[in-house]
Amino acid sequence: MNDSFSDRLRCCEMRWYVLSTKSKHEKQAEQNLRRMGVESFLPLLQEQRVIRRKVRTVIAPLFPGYLFVRINLSEHYRAVTYARGVRRIVEFGATPVEVDIAIIDAIKSRLPGPEVCVLERPKELSSGQLVQIRDGPFVGLEAVFMRQMSGHQRAMVFLRTLALQARVVLEIDQLISDAAA
Repeated sequence: MNDSFSDRLRCCEMRWYVLSTKSKHEKQAEQNLRRMGVESFLPLLQEQRVIRRKVRTVIAPLFPGYLFVRINLSEHYRAVTYARGVRRIVEFGATPVEVDIAIIDAIKSRLPGPEVCVLERPKELSSGQLVQIRDGPFVGLEAVFMRQMSGHQRAMVFLRTLALQARVVLEIDQLISDAAA
């Protein structure tokens, strides 16, 4: 076996990975991992939802069914995958998906409080309305608003460019009505 020094060094480094959790067990999985001494990150979203005809404030995971962990894969793989509330480490093929620290830092920088992101009440948009994307990787592009998604903080739009026509899911606050643009 011919391992290079960089390969051996890489296997011993702490890196960020994505865990798939059991349905609605993200907080339980995070607590169990922290008890084991594993650094984890579960970004939460505070939003207004209508529950039994009343508007209530709800705190839920920003990425339902997932959380991030920083581990040494060779040391912690087994313990993390068998932790209560965890389904598996997300993989492409047989390789666990490594998350760049810049992505974790970017998410953390957008959270105003300790791991809780507060979203404003969504704007009223109607199906078929032209919107312009004001933030993110599609900034400046025009799209057609299709519908609001669960929690009403996300929206599905039909993106129209010269070479691309695709459905995209975005945060609703990234959209502005074409009339307002």
